[in-house]
Amino acid sequence: MKTYYELEADVIDWANARQIILNSTPAAQATKTLEEVRELIDAIDQDNRAEMVDAYGDILVTLIIGSQIAKLDLIQCLEGAYETIKDRTGHLDKNGVFVKDV
Repeated sequence: MKTYYELEADVIDWANARQIILNSTPAAQATKTLEEVRELIDAIDQDNRAEMVDAYGDILVTLIIGSQIAKLDLIQCLEGAYETIKDRTGHLDKNGVFVKDV
């Protein structure tokens, strides 16, 4: 199995070969990400695991390409997000709402 970094490089190479990185925009990739998220929601609603796997993968592809176009390192973005949330305490209530401890 390839590492994340190998797969990320493969996605970037694939997108470069198709001139997606050259001709697309972060906004266009964000729109594509939203389309893929909608497909994920549909797959979850249908309890279709194969479609869920496909949608999660497609979401990652659009995020990799979008961050590459924006000249951002996706792992650094993830690290920044984790640094923001890592010390939060609380719980997810039965309605699906995260309740922060005060």
